[in-house]
Amino acid sequence: MSATVAGMTRPLASCCLLLLLLAFPAQAWGPMGHRLVARLAEPQLTPVAHAQVRRLLATERLQSLADIANWADELRGMDPSLGRRSAKWHYVNFDGGDCHFVPARDCRNGDCVVDALGAQVAILADRNRSDAERLQALKFVVHFTGDIHQPLHAGLGSDRGGNTFQVNYRGKGSNLHAFWDSTLLASRGLGETTYLWRLRASQAATPASAEPYTTDSPAEWAEQSCVLVHQPGFYPSSARIGDDYVARHRPTAERQLKLAGSRLAALLNATLD
Repeated sequence: MSATVAGMTRPLASCCLLLLLLAFPAQAWGPMGHRLVARLAEPQLTPVAHAQVRRLLATERLQSLADIANWADELRGMDPSLGRRSAKWHYVNFDGGDCHFVPARDCRNGDCVVDALGAQVAILADRNRSDAERLQALKFVVHFTGDIHQPLHAGLGSDRGGNTFQVNYRGKGSNLHAFWDSTLLASRGLGETTYLWRLRASQAATPASAEPYTTDSPAEWAEQSCVLVHQPGFYPSSARIGDDYVARHRPTAERQLKLAGSRLAALLNATLD
């Protein structure tokens, strides 16, 4: 029995696990992070954009952007075909030695988060499309805007955006991508609403002039995320991560959440108003 896992030999079980990991990259930010981006964005919508959003959401009896923030990750169970087809739309790999986005190299056939976000914005903006098509596009836009601000969704293909870089934090094994998705935020020990209040308070205390321009292009957002990945110390020097790493990098993750919220609002305002 020790040589089998649910009826499979260990080599076979390992191969199956590897195939699953390759087919489905880790989520960005995790459910709470994506909902925080959506909840930060919604109060920043113009009245016209907000009315458009509410009208589209109402077609499926949904209440807020947070209700659809994780839909694109949940596709794997709801619609496996669309989940597989859209799997590469969640990230972009920069393997050219720098953080300059080159579509022909970094986004072949439009299969990356930069081009996918642009394509879904175009569908959302098209009033000749059905409400169902536009609502699906809205779901993608909300999620992909969050994805593109998770630094490791604009990282290196060589380690699958940190998915194969193993780490250990407080005795629990993980990988760097998953650590940035959820553990870094969870280390605050806050619930979603309390975390939202904290982010809004720090956002209000920051002069607008101190924040990067919020309406630049998704390609530039991806490039800025890539730059973070290449900062000294982003990749820990050893597999064991300590609280010093958390103290240094959690403010960056929180700043990315706030940027994503502001940029999502600006994007929806420009598209729907």
